[in-house]
Amino acid sequence: MEILNLEGAEDTPKIILDKGNEIYEISGRSLPEDSAEFYQPVLDWIEEYNSSPNAETEFVFKLEYFNTASSKLILDVLSALEDVEGCKIIWYFHEDDEDMEEAGEEFSELVEIPFEFKTY
Repeated sequence: MEILNLEGAEDTPKIILDKGNEIYEISGRSLPEDSAEFYQPVLDWIEEYNSSPNAETEFVFKLEYFNTASSKLILDVLSALEDVEGCKIIWYFHEDDEDMEEAGEEFSELVEIPFEFKTY
């Protein structure tokens, strides 16, 4: 399975999805011009990964900020991960960032995946 590696920019998050090394991470700021287009490769990758996932998948979100359009697509990503057996979300937020902590809590209530919250 191919590695999806998108370098982050000022308005797009860094994304690494690497089954072989068990790295699944979306980090940085998410304000792409077209969120649906930007996140489509991630959704496609998860769909392919779900056909033969690793025994455990720790999917890391370490977002500093995301806009409203991105939040819909983040929910789509989380919804796609619901189908992956053995998946767990690690939601990082800066210890002073209540908004990002609350966003993670809200997402965790919308999907049937275990969430673990960590500060940095």
